[in-house]
Amino acid sequence: MDNIRPAYEELGAEAFYALHGAAYRNPHEPRVGAVLAEVLAGPLAAEPDLLDDVLDLACGSGEATLALRGLGARTVSGVDPYTGVAYRERTGRDVEALRFEDVAAGALAGRTYSLVVCSYALHLLAQSRLPALAYALTDVTTAFVVVTPHKRPVLRAQWGWHPHREVVVDRARARLYRTSPVPEPDSATA
Repeated sequence: MDNIRPAYEELGAEAFYALHGAAYRNPHEPRVGAVLAEVLAGPLAAEPDLLDDVLDLACGSGEATLALRGLGARTVSGVDPYTGVAYRERTGRDVEALRFEDVAAGALAGRTYSLVVCSYALHLLAQSRLPALAYALTDVTTAFVVVTPHKRPVLRAQWGWHPHREVVVDRARARLYRTSPVPEPDSATA
């Protein structure tokens, strides 16, 4: 599983995870942890509530969940339709078997999370489906971190998300989005 790209190309992401989800491990796990630590550091460290109740969307085998726990997250819940066995083995928690399409259709309605994190998965979603998912997430959180090995996806203001912070660590990119623009502190008053 060190290089899953050929399998993605041969099978497609959905078929790959249907076949290999129980044994899945992200080969870039150290990058995921490092980039999450970096994007959630600095000015965000002054927001202790940000890590109160986190949703790990498309949680895989728990790479982001474990990193978030290490950063002090109080509660992290996982959502993934394919990797429940792997997630449970690594984190000790069950996962909800929801797809991006389920979330976009309102499967999380009525819930509130202090932060949603999606690591190494959102770039696999068809661009045409991204706006509905992004918009649905505005109902459950005000902060969303996307970790990706690419420059994509980029969330847009018309979908309810404004870029707040972006970092790159060892070719892993993390973008923190907010549901409304958060002004940077004035250097004269900071």
